[in-house]
Amino acid sequence: MALDIIQIQEMLPHRYPFLFIDRVLSWEAEQSIHARKLVSMSDPILQGHFPGHPILPGVVQVEAMAQAAALLAQVSGAFDPATQLCLFMGIQEAKFRAPIVPGDVLDIHVESHRLGRIGKFSGRIEVEGAVRSSAKFTAIIETRPDPEAA
Repeated sequence: MALDIIQIQEMLPHRYPFLFIDRVLSWEAEQSIHARKLVSMSDPILQGHFPGHPILPGVVQVEAMAQAAALLAQVSGAFDPATQLCLFMGIQEAKFRAPIVPGDVLDIHVESHRLGRIGKFSGRIEVEGAVRSSAKFTAIIETRPDPEAA
């Protein structure tokens, strides 16, 4: 039940440099997903955050959790990226416990508390088994706008 980067790109609209999932290791439909991101000094965001002391921004960590949640919604049959968009509604209780730096392997764990038009999730990012960040968040599934209607 793993997904590689090619399959992920077929499922998410995000692309480099804003795609923050490199692999999905496992999932349980409607329950949870375990994804992975490899942090590299070649990630563009690290060139400016911070020069000489690169740290992965917290907002990128939360976005990685949200991308994993969108993948969970899709493999659970609650989201079709061909006709729908999955958008953030809110972020609650975000906590950042330790810096994430180049060379870290992020294990991204997301649990679904409710799937549907409005989804509720909790996520955490671990590096070598230690929690580095966590958040609760909500997302909404909207119909993708028709480009010909504009």
